[in-house]
Amino acid sequence: MSEVERVNVEKRLSDMAVYNGVAYLAGQVPDDGSLDIQGQTAQVLATIDRLLATAGTDKSRILMAQIFITNMKEFDGMNKAWDAWVAPGNAPPRATVEARLANPDFKVEIVVTAALA
Repeated sequence: MSEVERVNVEKRLSDMAVYNGVAYLAGQVPDDGSLDIQGQTAQVLATIDRLLATAGTDKSRILMAQIFITNMKEFDGMNKAWDAWVAPGNAPPRATVEARLANPDFKVEIVVTAALA
């Protein structure tokens, strides 16, 4: 049985757990809450890229994405960043829902699960 590897472990959560060939990312949020939704989404996706690279995988191996946005009126702006980022031919299954996030400055939070390469 393989061990669970955790990345960036804090008191309350880890940014990622890797187990049995799968990377499970916690909800990733932007670094700069003053950006518009497109900018915040781009920041979150860059963080996801870095975490997936740490696990030895990449966005082409995402099994599922869950996106939380604070206002569905900004759905198109989020999708502009997503569409520029998603691996061609490898768009993962995805759900997008409107939700209130823990920090009122955040407009987007993204959770992904990915297979290891």
